[in-house]
Amino acid sequence: MMLNWRLILAVLAVAAYALLSHLLMLYAADRPWAILAIFGPLLLAIFGVALRRGHRPTIAATLLVFGVLGVVVARGGLGDVNRLYVAQHAGIHLALCLTFAATLRPGGLSLIGRLASQVHGSAPPAMLAYAHRVTRVWAFYFFGMAMLSLWIYSRCEWSTWSVFANLVTPVSAATLFVGEYLLRYALHPEFERATLAEALRAYSRSGAPR
Repeated sequence: MMLNWRLILAVLAVAAYALLSHLLMLYAADRPWAILAIFGPLLLAIFGVALRRGHRPTIAATLLVFGVLGVVVARGGLGDVNRLYVAQHAGIHLALCLTFAATLRPGGLSLIGRLASQVHGSAPPAMLAYAHRVTRVWAFYFFGMAMLSLWIYSRCEWSTWSVFANLVTPVSAATLFVGEYLLRYALHPEFERATLAEALRAYSRSGAPR
């Protein structure tokens, strides 16, 4: 029950952050304090995970980004930071695409295959093959989101891109995650069942990107 409440609070926090980011990007995108409000929580989360895992390259990179943002704020912000937000959104999705795709080497264990092994102790070959296909789907999804982000920015109003990045993006990711979970047991009822909470716990314990 405790985990359920934690998940509910996490979902509410993400929803509030997404809505706040959307409003700030529409009405105060170039304000120094808005830049910190939008980038600060994400960077702090990445820094906290890297610090806990002792991953020095990520720690150094995060501190460098904090330094750059500090210079931006000290100088009064940027005239037009829209491209910075687009680069962040597309860059994160491309990084995730590469992370998932890098585990699809022939004969290797896919990223989701590693998670399945953690949840079930040992996953049968059929489940590992399915996990390999799902990992490929997520890699394509992240690549598609990055390309769509750039396309919307180049063709549509800024408000449209902000809705896509801050509101559509988390909803689409959650829909794919939950949809695949439901479809998995419809296609493969023979698979040992695991709850969404167990999957999230395995993901948090793994070395996978958050």
